[in-house]
Amino acid sequence: MPSMNDLVRQHTALGDSDLEWLHLLVSEWQLLSDLSFADLVLWVPTRDGTRYVSVAQMRPNTGPTSYQDDMVGHLVPRGRRPLLDAALDEGRIVREGDPEWREEVPVRVESIPVRREGRVLGVIARNTNLLTVRTPSRLELTYLQSASDLAQMIAAGSFPFEGQQVDMDASPRVGDGLVRLDADGVVQYASPNALSAYHRLGLAADLVGHHLGKATAELAPSRGPVDEALTKLASGWAPREFEIEGGDGVIQLRAIPLKPKGPRIGSLVLLRDVTELRRRERELITKDATIREIHHRVKNNLQTVAALLRLQARRIDSVSGREALEEAVRRVGSIAIVHETLSQNLDERVEFDEIADRVLAMVAEISPGTVTGRRTGRFGILDAEVATPLSMVLTEILQNALEHGFTQGDTGTVEVSAVRGGTAKDARLLITVQDDGVGLPDDFDPHRSGNLGLQIVRTLVEGELGGTFDMVKAPERGTRVVLDIPVRGDK
Repeated sequence: MPSMNDLVRQHTALGDSDLEWLHLLVSEWQLLSDLSFADLVLWVPTRDGTRYVSVAQMRPNTGPTSYQDDMVGHLVPRGRRPLLDAALDEGRIVREGDPEWREEVPVRVESIPVRREGRVLGVIARNTNLLTVRTPSRLELTYLQSASDLAQMIAAGSFPFEGQQVDMDASPRVGDGLVRLDADGVVQYASPNALSAYHRLGLAADLVGHHLGKATAELAPSRGPVDEALTKLASGWAPREFEIEGGDGVIQLRAIPLKPKGPRIGSLVLLRDVTELRRRERELITKDATIREIHHRVKNNLQTVAALLRLQARRIDSVSGREALEEAVRRVGSIAIVHETLSQNLDERVEFDEIADRVLAMVAEISPGTVTGRRTGRFGILDAEVATPLSMVLTEILQNALEHGFTQGDTGTVEVSAVRGGTAKDARLLITVQDDGVGLPDDFDPHRSGNLGLQIVRTLVEGELGGTFDMVKAPERGTRVVLDIPVRGDK
């Protein structure tokens, strides 16, 4: 399905600023649809003025739809829908005419001009399914009156509010709770959901007849001068979103001033009880902080273990015993690097390039000669359960390359390259570690070697990482180690 940008630019003469206004309108018009119990279709005249193109559509959450099919992208010639012509030419809301019948469903059609800076950019067709029409309740009458006020504001170019981009997924909706205020901020009507939310804040009485701003400020914890600002916000004097917490609840509110004929005649306040949502968010923040603290403590404990091993190595006279402990220090250190990185993140994923660089620098310290280490390519973001064993694998391979590929006084290079590939379902990470040292003996078999480091590599790569490992002679000189492991598709 083509986007609104594509349709407007392909078929109409509207500029970027006009298109931005239409986007602002579409971000808000779920409110109009729900208050009207009606479908909305936005029609814009084509460049030559002979047709209309539908660029957006919205169905109500509060009632049945009058369109079973998607209307976006449809073109209709001018003259076929007289209400669209009248609204566009005369710049007024048009409600004349008998209901239309669509698949044996009566539909009332109205047209609302969309005005910006004195120009009519297009027309909203408001289509109400009349099949379930009944005597309206007080709530429905309030909805319809509020929808009428908003429609007049759209026709006058005063709604949506410029510079007030709203995230409709996060903002309160009509069904969450609605309060209608008069021009003084006194409650004329409060929906049952709205009243329940205020009762959760600690309100003991009804809202109707009370000044919403003052009642809200009294329920919120005392904050000195801030109370006056809260009173104004909850009175609906300006388009704002805010939250209040009091009693056992947290309520999110959105104030919408109503100015159908210019001066403000009142306000709509949409509100939602977000108590449980905020409680879960606080629990997640607490859990994240706990997990990060655990990683920090694990890192500290590993560094303590490494320090103890280092002290023990200094007290051993046996060269082989001292080297074994020093190898253990590096293994523990590589794991500590991962936990240090995890302690700085909010999730259990890490950017492994930084870890690879630190492992490369750590292992290069044991080089018997002047060996330069470098990394090419990107490892990308890896899960913690991949990053921890992979850091150990990389430590063992680099340590093996430096210890066995070079002798005292040698110069050379060790290069670590990483390439991510495959598909989203079968993403792979190909890692190559190549040195230009002395190379492998002719009869060397990495899969049968009794070297402890290579045994660790085989176990981690094939067992924990589910990948493959191979070690061969480099084409010209030295040794090449190739690892192929599965990873998550996102990079």
